[in-house]
Amino acid sequence: MNHLAIADYVVFFIYFIAIAGYGYYIYHKKKTTSSSAKDFFLAEGSLTWWAIGASLIASNISAEHFIGMSGSGFALGLAIATYEWMAAATLIIVAIFIIPVYLKNKIFTMPQFLSKRYNDKVSTIMAVFWLLVYVFVNLTSIIYLGALAISSISPISFEWCIVGLSIFSMVVTLGGMKVIGYTDVIQVLVLIIGGLITTYLALSLLSSEYGFGGDIFKGLSVLRKEAPGHFHMIFEPSHKYYKELPGLSVLIGGMLINNLAYWGCNQYIVQRALGADLNTARKGILFAAFLKLLVPVIAVLPGIVMYVLHNKGLFVAEMSDAGVLKPDHAYPTLMNLLPAGLKGIAFAALTAAIVASLAGKANSISTIFSLDIYKKYFNKTASDKKMVNVGRWAVVVSMTIAAVVTPSLRSLDQAYQFIQEYVGFISPGVLAIFLLGFYWKRTTTAAAMTGALITIPLSTVLKFLPVWTNGAFPDYPFLDRMAIDFVVIVILMIVISLSRPQKAAAENAIEVDTSMFKISTSFAIGSILIMGILTALYTVFW
Repeated sequence: MNHLAIADYVVFFIYFIAIAGYGYYIYHKKKTTSSSAKDFFLAEGSLTWWAIGASLIASNISAEHFIGMSGSGFALGLAIATYEWMAAATLIIVAIFIIPVYLKNKIFTMPQFLSKRYNDKVSTIMAVFWLLVYVFVNLTSIIYLGALAISSISPISFEWCIVGLSIFSMVVTLGGMKVIGYTDVIQVLVLIIGGLITTYLALSLLSSEYGFGGDIFKGLSVLRKEAPGHFHMIFEPSHKYYKELPGLSVLIGGMLINNLAYWGCNQYIVQRALGADLNTARKGILFAAFLKLLVPVIAVLPGIVMYVLHNKGLFVAEMSDAGVLKPDHAYPTLMNLLPAGLKGIAFAALTAAIVASLAGKANSISTIFSLDIYKKYFNKTASDKKMVNVGRWAVVVSMTIAAVVTPSLRSLDQAYQFIQEYVGFISPGVLAIFLLGFYWKRTTTAAAMTGALITIPLSTVLKFLPVWTNGAFPDYPFLDRMAIDFVVIVILMIVISLSRPQKAAAENAIEVDTSMFKISTSFAIGSILIMGILTALYTVFW
């Protein structure tokens, strides 16, 4: 099953040439006479709204969605789609209330905001946290899931998949943000078209297995009939997977904190909009929100299809590893069922998602290291050319480290949940520091420092205290732990700020003008449409 036909190689080769050729064209067409650091890291002023929106989605969607989210779809059902659908709502909030603050204050990196609002110590602590999370959680998990998928559908070994993905991603990243931004448009087209084709064929296969001749709408009705428990968005406390998606917390609790931290305070996401004007940035973010509504169709539904087929006694061996059921095998197993040529499209879509996401994260690692570590502490007078070279070396080193660490992740069951939980160790503190820094002028540097230092220890204690106390302490779902962390950190920061007032220095002030929050009529209409669709979805699948 794990082989590619000549037609598949041809399709993939066309995709590879298209990306490489277009990236080379963009690099030379938009290359400036001088090697500007801001141009390399931010593509300052050169990304259109559709490039920003596509790049946001390309950086976000990766193997963790195709493989990890399909695996969670197999195990949990449609409820895992709440990460995507609630992200669409969160993007609207970010576009209205957060992006304007960054642009008004000419913020280019998240540590730069912390340095300007608080001081260099807070900035450096968080910069180091981000670099560690990006390299050891984000890059490694994406490479792992990508290599797992590609080795499952092709004759290429797991180890060589790691090498290939790492090198391909490095090449794309070394061209800078402009190359990433514009090639991401092609990447998103490929991954959405390939993903929709895979979903269509999965539903057609299911329909045929149940005697409906490949009618995909009949396939959808089969899914609802054969897996009714997989079509609930909100889990009751008695549900088997309540700890992964704890009831209403997926709407107003930890999920909101998770999404706001990810979409509003995350370098490799926010970076796409930081080089644009406010109107262009908002249009791009709204476009990304619309695309987010599609993601469960291409990432979650195939996992539910495989669940139904597996329950019917099909693909039992393919879904197991040494006799143990592995939900993350759902998407690779499905891809192996595709006919020649179409499998190549799905293969290209998967590779596009992996490479685009790796490139986006590597570029942000490069940006933070170069601007917030290297220039600040090692070479304050570094020229733009030197900064760009340092940034490129940061890409190579970080990707190499991630590739070396990746094989240690092979023991994971549902990688998507692993990513969400461990990124969530830092998210509550990050969000608290940023929100209070934006909107409460009395927040002090000491309070921010406390928030930065306590977020990981507090998350660790809440996770492992039930084990250390033999169950005497409640074992909270990780989304609830995030909510508890956030509330505790905010209270601590407020108490510290009030008990030791700090006179705000003029150079540390962040300008927030309420007029920045005004939105255009077209943005309002688009937002209302998205919220209406979300309301309908949660009403139908509650």
